[in-house]
Amino acid sequence: MAPTSKLSLGIKKASRSHAYHRRGLWAIKAKHGGAFPKAEKPAAVADAKFYPADDVKPRKPSTRKPKPTKLRSSITPGTVLILLAGRFMGKRVVFLKQLKSGLLLVTGPFKVNGVPIRRVNQTYVIATSTKVDISGVNVEKFDDSYFARDKKKKAKKTEGELFETEKETCQCSRRMTRRLWTLSLSKLLRLYQI
Repeated sequence: MAPTSKLSLGIKKASRSHAYHRRGLWAIKAKHGGAFPKAEKPAAVADAKFYPADDVKPRKPSTRKPKPTKLRSSITPGTVLILLAGRFMGKRVVFLKQLKSGLLLVTGPFKVNGVPIRRVNQTYVIATSTKVDISGVNVEKFDDSYFARDKKKKAKKTEGELFETEKETCQCSRRMTRRLWTLSLSKLLRLYQI
């Protein structure tokens, strides 16, 4: 068995000066005039100018336009759907129309089962054979911008305002109009005996 070079963890058997002499570093230093030799860095060579043999065409921006989502044949306006995921999972809703984003516009109606006007992906619904006549219901005002949220602008607070716990007053006009539209739509649908 070879003798160990360490006495214990972190403590070597030979001191630093002893290891310096044993490795012969003193001879290398003496050979080069009292200093360790340094590797010389090669001089920077000028890069050769490269010209491609063929003309390289610049990348063209993509002209592909996304196709509108194809609506399942079993889903038509007035079809009763069953929601499979989300807050209203298991609830039956009435399909109103397909939005430009490809999502389905559905409602409970709110007065009947508490489901407001919502956007739902068609993969998360089951279409039933039950149909409701919604010919008298106008859903033109409902689009993706109807569901867009207002961006809140945060104002920088001064040192004194940092520790104040005042609640910010919110403008709820958009929320109120949404609520009114939801209720008016559910009243219209209730006329059709859902």
